[in-house]
Amino acid sequence: MPSQLPHLLWIRTFEACARHLSFARAADELALTPAAVGQHIRHLEARLGFVLFERLPRGIRLTGIGRAYAPMVTGMLNDFSAATVALFGTQGETSVTLRCVASFASLALPPILHAFRQNYPEIAVQVHTSIWNDDPDNARADLEIRYGNGTWHDHDVLPLSPGISYPVCPPGTDFGDDQSATLRTLAQSAPIQILGMENLWRKLALALDWAETATNAGCIVDTSAIAIELVAAGDGCAIIDANLCGLHLARGLVARPPDIVLHHEQRHYILVPRSRNTTRPEVIILRDWIRTSLTTG
Repeated sequence: MPSQLPHLLWIRTFEACARHLSFARAADELALTPAAVGQHIRHLEARLGFVLFERLPRGIRLTGIGRAYAPMVTGMLNDFSAATVALFGTQGETSVTLRCVASFASLALPPILHAFRQNYPEIAVQVHTSIWNDDPDNARADLEIRYGNGTWHDHDVLPLSPGISYPVCPPGTDFGDDQSATLRTLAQSAPIQILGMENLWRKLALALDWAETATNAGCIVDTSAIAIELVAAGDGCAIIDANLCGLHLARGLVARPPDIVLHHEQRHYILVPRSRNTTRPEVIILRDWIRTSLTTG
């Protein structure tokens, strides 16, 4: 109930203190005195009935309950700010820098950004691509899309896909009554391997009880975008993340056995770096737009 909620000013003060781990730096950000910041935190702790910070001789430290509360508060403030901008707009044009793995940028992102620009023309999106997640330019991005296992502790991380890939084959492939046998024959003659995902053919072979000879590499490339274009040209078959092959499948540029799906741990994630002092509402708006587009698309 609203009457049970702490004062919003206390919540904002807590978020700044949790981020800076300093009453003084939080006071500078909020244009308050350190004494006022300390008072807000004491009022909040009294309302909640828990101590949120340990007062140390030099600085402060979050307690266990404070560490659990901080990301909830940050998420609530970010969502509130984003909802306000989404409803009332921004004052003039603003921009978001999105760092994105190259295959996602070319195969999944264009229709999502087109629709986003139709709805938010005042938010300019700058897209930069990389192949590998450890690209040094990633540090300058407001938002990132990466592929992996989700363990990037310096970011707030949300999944974009369920970890599903499809084996895709040249257009017009007739899989017949035994889809596994047809796919195995194609995979034995011309399997395309994607660097960083070399184990997917092996996992599929194990799932379908194929012999190990079915996993030999015919061609090795460094992006899914190259792999799926090779398949579309009739030069082999590849295993492609479900987020990346929808357009090619819909246009008949590649084919897939309808009953064969590979589940795996790696997937696409969208990340917001925690190094920012604050997360701008337009960043959250774009993040949520991308997630919703992939869920409902």
